[in-house]
Amino acid sequence: MREDAAPSGPERYLSRELSELAFQRRVLREATDDRNPLLERVKFLGILTQNLDEFFQKRIGELKLKTEAGVTERTADGRTPDEERREALERAAGLLDRQAACYRGLVDELADAGVDVAAYEDLDAGARRDLRERFEADVLPVLTPLTFDPAHPFPHISNLSLSIAVLTREDGDDDPTFSRVKVPGNRPRLLDVGDGTFVPLEDVIRHNLDLLFPRVDVVDHSLFRVTRNAEVTLDDDADDDLADRVESVLRERRFARVVRLEVEAGTPERVVDLLEEQLELADEEVFRLDGLLDYRGLMALTELDRPDLKLDPWTPREHPRLPSERDVFEAVRADDVLVHHPYHSFSKTVQRFFEAAANDPDVLAIKAAIYRTARDSKVIESLIEAARNGKQVAVMVELSARFDEANNLRWADRLEEEGIHVAYGTIGYKTHTKTALVVREEDDGVRIYSHVGTGNYHSETAERYEDLGLLTADRAIGNDLVRLFNYFTGHSLHEEYRKLLIAPTTMRESFRDLIRREAEAARAGEAAHITAKMNRLEDPDIIDELYAASRAGVDIDLVVRDICRLRPGVDGLSETVNVRSVVGRFLEHSRVFRFENQGSPEYYIGSADWMTRNLDRRVEAVAPVEDPALRRTLDGVLDTLFADNRKAWTMNADGSYEREHPADGEPVVNAQSEFMEAVRADAPPERRDESRRPPDPPLTPAEIGDALTDDEADD
Repeated sequence: MREDAAPSGPERYLSRELSELAFQRRVLREATDDRNPLLERVKFLGILTQNLDEFFQKRIGELKLKTEAGVTERTADGRTPDEERREALERAAGLLDRQAACYRGLVDELADAGVDVAAYEDLDAGARRDLRERFEADVLPVLTPLTFDPAHPFPHISNLSLSIAVLTREDGDDDPTFSRVKVPGNRPRLLDVGDGTFVPLEDVIRHNLDLLFPRVDVVDHSLFRVTRNAEVTLDDDADDDLADRVESVLRERRFARVVRLEVEAGTPERVVDLLEEQLELADEEVFRLDGLLDYRGLMALTELDRPDLKLDPWTPREHPRLPSERDVFEAVRADDVLVHHPYHSFSKTVQRFFEAAANDPDVLAIKAAIYRTARDSKVIESLIEAARNGKQVAVMVELSARFDEANNLRWADRLEEEGIHVAYGTIGYKTHTKTALVVREEDDGVRIYSHVGTGNYHSETAERYEDLGLLTADRAIGNDLVRLFNYFTGHSLHEEYRKLLIAPTTMRESFRDLIRREAEAARAGEAAHITAKMNRLEDPDIIDELYAASRAGVDIDLVVRDICRLRPGVDGLSETVNVRSVVGRFLEHSRVFRFENQGSPEYYIGSADWMTRNLDRRVEAVAPVEDPALRRTLDGVLDTLFADNRKAWTMNADGSYEREHPADGEPVVNAQSEFMEAVRADAPPERRDESRRPPDPPLTPAEIGDALTDDEADD
């Protein structure tokens, strides 16, 4: 394999923003794919809105801040922030137009299926009369018209709120007056009028504005929606504590700069001009859309009792190694356990691990790192129960987990009220690990049980996101986690770990060395293969290492869900690299890394993507998977994803994607369906010979002290 004359410079990397928008096009394809049931397609229409909202708030928001600050430094792909922003806005405009076209087609198909999203004016007189009465009783009291005139300042428009711009004129007035009416988010977006017919709330409001604006002429009414920048950062030099700074960020975000204005097609130019002027927007930041503004409200339709319009429901299954009658700690002590969500039940595996620890009289301490969790988190409740049962409990709550700051603040306050030691993240780094440990006193001494996962301790997303988790009694992993948690509650980050790869200390160097080892093997004529699954591949240095490995002859197979800045299949650069993306009913979220190692493969799972932020600016943990049976399971997961010809896409060197299709006579393989079928068929195995794993020696007194220590252990 030639290792000279490889392309160099910015053309080696794709744009991060444009790559993310390419992923959103794949999401939209799930909404347009008529092989999906109708309400599954509706779901993806709402998911796309949510994804694009976050894209504008985070990525476009950051690029706008840099542009306004005069930053002209070019990214690895050669663009300035303003060039990235403008090109992304142009691509996003086309995507939003296609979303609106998809909606218009879906409305017709839904109507044919007996689910009618109707316009108010299309209802008969009796239905309109009934809706007007409901509006006057249930909605009108909630509405607050805000007028902009010499006596009233321009109203604050809250982020992602749907609004109606109303132009009214009193007798004798030449120019109409502008008022804003916010569509209340605490009322149902779709009003059920019976017989499978639903009317958007905003449509009901706009056709009954005479009740809100009596004795004036309503000249026009049009919908609009604003998106504000969420890229408000913490000031690491501030004197306030972290919780106070997070609360400050939440306040600032409410009034942050607007980065997008959506208006419905046909909105009068005088209204658009007024909004542009008052919100300080340029023309390219205004999107005129012929459809709904905000498709998240359609998600209510997915709750209809119409199984004929949905995928077959999926109920996560009990893990065969963790049947309800078996002691969790006995099972994990016998052999490591690999859980695969949502195929395996979160409540009967990970959540059960916490519940068992909270109520086990032999458990001495529990420590957990919480990045995101549910509003009614049973994991948090188990930690509280453990503290009430006299166990030492320490929890690292990442307060700056974007869009979950308020929820995490509430949980941190609740934990502290229970006397639990709470660490609020670390200055300069986000703590993104999905890790927990349980210290348990047993007949042969104190033992540490660990969980290292790819997903959050969040029961709701565990039913929608695909993730992996390792439950283990491995001494070295346990001691590594002890060191990590002492950093969370203390202030000193260890730089040496026996088995875990930890960012920002050892992970980048470890991944670099693992990739280079494969390259050296290929140069020596040995088998060399890298297989990895992740959400995003963005870091230029890792990409360069993969390019070098490819040029050395390493076969590289990657499953990258969304952003991928690497160009696969480029002559002299990445000829041996294959990249695919899988988009299905569950969000692919796990991270798996496999390195051939000359026939003795090494496997890792954990919280980190190959992104600069994960490797350098977050605290991450990746664990080795050493049990041969679990390695075979991971091989099966990866092989099935690469066999998928129903939900998989293959990436081209220019950043475009082509959908996989089965060849003539080839069976259809939907990886996620295959995993569901495998779990359905998997019966709990016979109890394994627990003598196969020799017992760990008892912890030394020093190790016991480390396992129980936190910054206030004596209190």
